Amino acid sequence: MLIFTIDDEPKARTLLQKTVREAVPEAEVLAFPGGNEAIEAMQVRGLQPAVIFTDIVMPGLDGLELAVRLKTAAPDAKLVFVTGYTDYAVYAYQLHASGYLIKPVSVARIREELDHMCAPPLPLPKDGTLHVRCFGHFEVFWQGEPLSFQRHKTKELLAFLIDRRGAYCSSEEIIAGLWEEEGDLKAAKHRLRNLASDLRQSLRATGQESVLLHRRNQFAIVPERIDSDYYRMLDGDMDAVNRFRGEYMAQYSWAELTKGDLYFRNSGLDLNK
Repeated sequence: MLIFTIDDEPKARTLLQKTVREAVPEAEVLAFPGGNEAIEAMQVRGLQPAVIFTDIVMPGLDGLELAVRLKTAAPDAKLVFVTGYTDYAVYAYQLHASGYLIKPVSVARIREELDHMCAPPLPLPKDGTLHVRCFGHFEVFWQGEPLSFQRHKTKELLAFLIDRRGAYCSSEEIIAGLWEEEGDLKAAKHRLRNLASDLRQSLRATGQESVLLHRRNQFAIVPERIDSDYYRMLDGDMDAVNRFRGEYMAQYSWAELTKGDLYFRNSGLDLNK
């Protein structure tokens, strides 16, 4: 494993490299004084780090700008911000950082971050429960296998309702989420009815039709009938809490607000500070 550490302050850079080496003795750990030097090592020398631990506030190319450029230079690299400030946490989750550590960083915290990155998905029991994975990309499983839908938007409708945790959502609210640019409300409502029918049929095939609730122009789900990492995290399940790495229903833009809320719950940061 190749790991980059980046910090413009010499003492902090040396300490970060030393700490990472102690945490992962089998890895090659290279230290850089700034983002430009790290990018050059990737582009000129062809180095592709698996993980990058970087300070945020630096002259030249800072950690936030580096995060943007990394999408091209090293798209598979996991980025962990290491800083003395909590003020940049919101930017960290917006840039899909894999971690956010407050200085001074310990060997234990480095190991914890790396362990979470390598953690396999939770096993899915083949029982009579609908299992939903919200962290990362949204997926639905029945008897250990992905649940199929006739229409690709049907899964997104289910995701939208799961995100609302049992609250009834009006047709207009759902349409605004699933079709942001929709101008023909009547046509959109027709499409939504088709999605709801498809969702009901898919759930009926598993014997879980009662998960979906419907009253005039409103839809909801019964959270108690669904096993979800999202719901377990909200209930305080520490295994679910530890598996949240800043990604939530990643394929859906409307899920960003909930992702931000989960990020701050998990980081322990106080938004009022």
